Formats: sequence, C-alpha cells, structure tokens
Amino acid sequence: MTQFSIFAVLLVLATAAFILPPLWRGLRAPKERADRKTANLAIFRDQLAELEREKAEGSLAEADFEQARRELQRRLLEEVEPAAEEASPASHAPTRKTAVAILLALPILGVLGYVALGNPRALDPQQTAAPPQMTQEQIEQMVAKLAERMKANPDDPKGWLMLARSYKSMGRYADAVEAFSHVETVIDGEPDLLAAYAETIAMAEGKGLSGKPTQLIEKALKLDPKHGHSLFLAGAAAMDRGDAKQGIAYWEALLPQIEPGSEIDQMLRSGIEKMKAAK
Repeated sequence: MTQFSIFAVLLVLATAAFILPPLWRGLRAPKERADRKTANLAIFRDQLAELEREKAEGSLAEADFEQARRELQRRLLEEVEPAAEEASPASHAPTRKTAVAILLALPILGVLGYVALGNPRALDPQQTAAPPQMTQEQIEQMVAKLAERMKANPDDPKGWLMLARSYKSMGRYADAVEAFSHVETVIDGEPDLLAAYAETIAMAEGKGLSGKPTQLIEKALKLDPKHGHSLFLAGAAAMDRGDAKQGIAYWEALLPQIEPGSEIDQMLRSGIEKMKAAK
C-alpha cells in the first residue's frame, strides 16, 4: 500500500473518530452548525484531492505537499473539534443510522473523488517508475529497422528526416547526408532543416562550411534573417574564409538571442574579439 493510501485511511479514521461518537450517542448539533461542518468537510476533501493531483503531476514538490497537507489536517481538526462554549442546545434524537451511513460513505466518496480529480495511476508503483533507458544496441536496431522501412517506402519524407536526424545524433554523418538528400525539396523551405543539413555535410566531409553548406546557410537566412543556428554557422563559415567583417556581423546579430554569461555567449564574444583583432 502506498503512503498516500495509508494517509487516506488514517484521515478517514481520524474524521470518523471525531464525528461518529456524538452521532452514535444520539447527540445532534443544531442544523446550521451541522450544515457548515458538512460544507467545510467537502471543501477539505476537494482541496486534498487537488493537492494529490498536483503532486502526482509533478507541479507540487514533496515538501510543499507535506506542509499543505498538515495545514489542511489542522484546519479539519479545528473544524470537527467540539466547541462547548459556542454550542447551542443539542438534540438527543437517536442518529446511529446516520453514523453508519457516514462511516460507509467516507471511504467511498474519497475513492470516487480521487478517481475523478486525481491520478489513480500514481497509486501503482509500476506506473510511476521511470521507464528503463534504451541501450545503444536497441537504438541501433530501431534505426536499422527504420532504414529498411525507407528502402521499401522511399516516398515518405517524414521517415527520411527521422532517419537523417537519427544518423546525425549517432555520428553517422555520411549516412545522415544521404538520408537528407532524399528530401531536399522539403528542406528548402525550412531554416532549421537547412542549417542541420549544412552542418551534417560539413561534418561528413571534414572540409568546413564552404561550398554547399554555405549555400544552404544563405538560403536559410533568406527565409529567416534571425535564425539562430544559421547565424552561428554563417559566422563560422565567414571566419573560415577570412571574412572577419561578415563573421562579426553574423555573430553580433546572434548575441541578443543568447543568454548573457552562458558558455555559448562567452565563445561568441571571444570569437568576435579574435576576428576584430585579425581585421
């Protein structure tokens, strides 16, 4: 049984311990005060269910959940605690049927409320356990299956792009270039894909960004002059060919998009200073 289940049972028992004895003995609070308590208990259950939902979804930290739960419990105890000094004359009519009904209804309502508002799967440790990470061998097998599928279905551009990205992430740059080549008409309209294709060609050939990579980068910047990846590659290409002025312009245009003080920010500023010194 999970910690939540244990807490829920204890909460039901604590609530029953406070509200059932007076009913079993035949003591009945005035209707107005009883109505207020019933409403407050309903609100408490709703708030508890909401806390559990937020915790299960990860939007509420464990420490914050515990603090909020204790506050709700304190308020509940204050609500159900007899207040003799505020009590009005009580009725002594027998209410054991009511007590039994409440005892049966509390756990049922709690379960139904959690099913409706919470995340029942969070009660199953197998459901909440982190999925096992795939091994390198499993990844390679999946990519190999995708490659076989593309041979049988070469007119699937999404499949080719997925295969190209997979090869690129695995460091198989020549295979990635070949996969990208099957969807050049699709790539032509996407700055992200143009920049990725240019970078992959440069890594596969080992000759820098001159030639086709530069053409792809220029095409990407025509589509989006502020495209970050393309500005970075364009600055690197300009530096490679000794065009410091153009390289500085590209990287200075990129700086506003970079978090100040980050590693890439420091690298860009260092490169700009080197290009300025070489002018």
